[in-house]
Amino acid sequence: MAPSPGPRRLQRRASARGEERDQPPRARRQAARLPRGPQADPLVSGARPAIPLAVLRLPEQRYSCHGCGDCCRDFTVQLRPPDLERLRAQGWEERLGRPVTAEFRGGSFLAQREDGACVLLMEGGRCRIHAEHGLEAKPIACQLFPWILAPDARRAHVGISFACASVLGSRGSDLGAHARDVRRMAGDVPELAPARTFLDAATEATPEEADAVAETLDAWLRERSRPLALRLDGLAWLGQQLARARFAKVRGPRLRELMETLVTALPDELPLHPVEPPTRAQRATLRQAAFFRLEDPKIPEISRTGRLRTVVGQYLRSRRFARARGPVPAMGARWPGGFAFEAVDRVTRLEASPDVDAIDELLTRWLRATVLGHRAWGSGYHGWPVVDGLQALALNAACVRWLAQLHAAGASRAEPVLEDVRAALGRVDRACGRAPWIGSRAERMRLSYLRIDDGLRRILR
Repeated sequence: MAPSPGPRRLQRRASARGEERDQPPRARRQAARLPRGPQADPLVSGARPAIPLAVLRLPEQRYSCHGCGDCCRDFTVQLRPPDLERLRAQGWEERLGRPVTAEFRGGSFLAQREDGACVLLMEGGRCRIHAEHGLEAKPIACQLFPWILAPDARRAHVGISFACASVLGSRGSDLGAHARDVRRMAGDVPELAPARTFLDAATEATPEEADAVAETLDAWLRERSRPLALRLDGLAWLGQQLARARFAKVRGPRLRELMETLVTALPDELPLHPVEPPTRAQRATLRQAAFFRLEDPKIPEISRTGRLRTVVGQYLRSRRFARARGPVPAMGARWPGGFAFEAVDRVTRLEASPDVDAIDELLTRWLRATVLGHRAWGSGYHGWPVVDGLQALALNAACVRWLAQLHAAGASRAEPVLEDVRAALGRVDRACGRAPWIGSRAERMRLSYLRIDDGLRRILR
């Protein structure tokens, strides 16, 4: 959820501090930053929202809350002043005999237990606030999850997070059935206002141009008659080709024509440009990117171990992921660790999974929801331009594939199954647009390196 006050200012400040490097002093700057909780991610301060909402239209994707409580165990939720006022009025501190909020680096958060779960979570996955006062009495971040608001200059796109188990399983009602509730919740997000979207660093996109990119790319991604590996290769190839485009010369309808031409050419073009397996350095870059999608510092953990030990521990774990030698470090109670990195290389690719059709369906649905919900660029992805966002989506897909193999290795499986892909996708998508280090300069440096020598295509092999 966007911090209050000044979400854009805080995120710029966080990114400016840098992220991990190969030296601990730089890593120290990142470790104490926390990802924002379940969020709408509005980026501009202002009055009550005055722009329409566009709920994601994807019949294959359904959602209703099934009360699993996973979001209450796995997120650090930042609070606005109205949230704090409601919590005080509800009297939880007096009733529970402990604080229900925590202060960290100038922000207020819902307090967490030692295991990272919210202090207001009851047995069976129920929220105390919801049980006694109803949905509308909860902090707005908690109400909104898994919905994600990504405004452009004309409207706010309403996407959905695959960090939710019900979203992963596409269980529940048609997304349009939730429009009234989402509209009410969006009214409680005062920062929600029109936001600028860029095609590249210098060219601002109109809403119609961003739609053209989303719609033509979706036409490629949804064609399940083509192997998923081919569609992912096409995504990476498009990201690299568009980085060379001179958008000033292809505005408006001409941009749609360019996208349609590129997408139509993909089946014939890709075989003409085969790629080699990734290099050792490219594989290390992928593993480090995957690490930072798993990493999730919690306030109790940082308070217990201290900032310096937290920073050093994070640095050492990131280096072990990059080198892929020795045991896999622990990455939280809900992710396997302690087994040898070498076991990951013995796990087959997703295409050899006995659940290959279900995996194809899930990843296709995620890719389409991300693109059509405008979560791949602009306000939906750290303010990045469309071109950079498409390249980041290819990297995120590569991280999902590798983390699924890692998860399978942790369960001593020789072949990844749907459970492994769900676990990997949930971790990757929870970080995207939320964890400030995923939008940092260090992440841009990783992408810059992977753009060289077909790196994005090679890590997706």
